[in-house]
Amino acid sequence: MQRKSITIIGGGFSGSMLAVQLARLAGNHPYPCDVHLVEPRPVPGPGLAYTARRPEYLLNVRSQFLSAFPDQPDHFQNWLRVTSQEVCEHGFCSRQSYGRYLQQLVSQLLEWPSMNGIRCYWHNQAARAVEVSPSGSSATVRLMDGTELPSTYVVLALGNFPPPYPTTSSTEYRAYPNYHGNPWAQGALRNIGTDDTVLLIGTGLTAVDILLGLQADGHQGLVTTVSGHGRWPAAHQFEGATYPDFYAADLAGVDTVLDVLRVLRRHVREAQKQGIDWRMVVDTLRPHLGQIWATWPQPEQARFLRHLAGIWSVLRHRSPPRNAAIVAAMFAEGQVQQAIGRVKNIEPAANGLVVTVQKGQQPVQQLTAQHVITCTGPLLDYSRIQESVVVGLRETGHLQPDALHLGIETDAHGALLNATGQASGVLFTLGPSRRPAYFESTAVPELRNQAVALAQELGQRLRVTVDAGI
Repeated sequence: MQRKSITIIGGGFSGSMLAVQLARLAGNHPYPCDVHLVEPRPVPGPGLAYTARRPEYLLNVRSQFLSAFPDQPDHFQNWLRVTSQEVCEHGFCSRQSYGRYLQQLVSQLLEWPSMNGIRCYWHNQAARAVEVSPSGSSATVRLMDGTELPSTYVVLALGNFPPPYPTTSSTEYRAYPNYHGNPWAQGALRNIGTDDTVLLIGTGLTAVDILLGLQADGHQGLVTTVSGHGRWPAAHQFEGATYPDFYAADLAGVDTVLDVLRVLRRHVREAQKQGIDWRMVVDTLRPHLGQIWATWPQPEQARFLRHLAGIWSVLRHRSPPRNAAIVAAMFAEGQVQQAIGRVKNIEPAANGLVVTVQKGQQPVQQLTAQHVITCTGPLLDYSRIQESVVVGLRETGHLQPDALHLGIETDAHGALLNATGQASGVLFTLGPSRRPAYFESTAVPELRNQAVALAQELGQRLRVTVDAGI
């Protein structure tokens, strides 16, 4: 029987865990299938998020919740006990340790065929194009060196893209050597001198990491942060009692943002009466966030994005206590100062970059810094992404950006929808690209569940073809 082929474009967390889950599929007969993992970075597994070799960059989730396998919740912690000497304060380990964990899982997968017959191969380069056959029943993935991978299924696991440019009123600054458009690029902080002034656009978790990196490098210059709201991620707290899950009783089927907000506020007040921190209330909703989001009609989703997404990010995506304490100390010592407003313009000048900031109708501020770093979060809008694979599929109608500019339109299984809403039989995606379906589609607990579900879906489709003798 002819072997099938699944090509996964992207070998970060989502793509790598899909390959691992495919190798774990159970069944009464072997899967005659090869899995091709296309990843240009030096090793597959860690991806962008867990590649940085900086011990000060900590995971934002405790180790007990970061097993790669939902059915083995202690897997990562057991790996730490056996392989690592790291002391994880309050359970927050370094991202580089987690990267090694993922790398080892993928390395084991590449060394020998899995028990179910699936073989995995790594292609250490980028994909250039995906061409779907006229029948729509198969595709060919073309790599940068000209290699062609005939594929029964193709999965886009492209992860996060660099932040969008903060302003389009001028473009000259983009080529300026001290403008850092991608804070996660290799060596992004390397040319910042000890006494250089720095301006960060954004005050989320990425900005926290940049401040930690600068502090670890001995940076002494003034750092200015700019954001429209001036809020920083809340710090995790773990003392006290947990709060009971109230989704089924009070939120199932609630289809307006305002009504969800009212319920949440009521439970926060009730928790306060019991001496329970508000974080425990928010955390009870984590397993249900995708259901809450999907229940809202699109106008309600748009309303949430306009009015509440920013503060939700601050409350939901928190910082390890040590990180929050370091940032607070940098503010207290005067090393970091904050400006509130939107970036309207950036222009190169003799002494650095001049950033024009405005808040509402107030007079504009002009801030000058030797380095400017964009920390506003990844570009999500697939109508603007210029990756060649995305552009090609978009232009041929196989990939549809969603109306809210969050990712890719898919069906319930992650199959890409075309312009008429028809689900592809060959193209799938997982990871941040599925934010239109879940909104929360970036953290390990959510992404590992997506990997399990998509592996099972593709496994079922493979079984159908095997049983039919195709």
